Amino acid sequence: MTLIKFEDLLDTGAHFGHVTRKWHPNYKPYVLMEKNGVHIINLDETISSFKKATDFIQSVVKKNGEILFIGTKKQAKDIVQQEADRCGMFYIVERWLGGSLTNFTTIKKSIKRLKSLEKEGSSLYENLTKKEAQMLNRERVKLSDQHRGIKDMRKPPDAVVIVDGQYEATAIKEATSMNIPTVALVDSNTDPNIVDFPIPANDDAIRAVRLLCTVAANAVLAGKEEQVVFADQQKNLQSKNFLLGFDKNSITSFGSFQCVVPQQLNILSSSPTSSHEECTCSRVIILHHHMDTKYHHHPLSSNFFSIY
Repeated sequence: MTLIKFEDLLDTGAHFGHVTRKWHPNYKPYVLMEKNGVHIINLDETISSFKKATDFIQSVVKKNGEILFIGTKKQAKDIVQQEADRCGMFYIVERWLGGSLTNFTTIKKSIKRLKSLEKEGSSLYENLTKKEAQMLNRERVKLSDQHRGIKDMRKPPDAVVIVDGQYEATAIKEATSMNIPTVALVDSNTDPNIVDFPIPANDDAIRAVRLLCTVAANAVLAGKEEQVVFADQQKNLQSKNFLLGFDKNSITSFGSFQCVVPQQLNILSSSPTSSHEECTCSRVIILHHHMDTKYHHHPLSSNFFSIY
């Protein structure tokens, strides 16, 4: 995952805020000084905020969560789309449609309509006049522009990343009302308290916007790598705790596992036995050393036992 350096932020112009008369009073903790009528943002706070935001994004993706990138400003559209595509997450770069989060059921209907219009050989185009077919094509193009970044999104996202907290105020309100965590660049004219993970920086500088999107995308990719590792660990844990049946003459011990041989078919003692001659069952059970578990006869087979 990319680490943010002080010099990188300085080069992007992330430290320049708005003119002092436009500032928001809640932004005071992030202001370093005032120079020539412009607030200078404390980049140490920016680095700290970047770290918190990227750690959060990574943790969400690690748990199989989905991130929605939002950037409808003209200068941010291409950057947001590129980075969202790179990390395989959803994005909205056209005009924010009211209810995109709070009324997601209606949005899903529009997406379903779009997919039916894009389907080759669709019956919608049969027996239509030229004018009617042209109207359907216009509808398809319009829906495609609006929903191309969320066409495969089946549920509201687990978090949103926004490039301008002031410009995307409606999206933040909708996310907040649905308890969806928000990560956003906030300039000195924006209230940072409306965002869960505010990143104080110049949201008008293209290079600062690119830096946010790049770092967020890298955090998503790092989270996906951890997701694979986490899934493998869970799989291994489940396999260790799963009972395996073997012929009684085949195995008595297996690595960190221990053979438990039943002396009766209905109940197993809590302590393993080492005597195969006393066993009246043709199968044994493998048990992890550290498990303190009771055993019961499996109802489907007289030769297999289960852990409860």
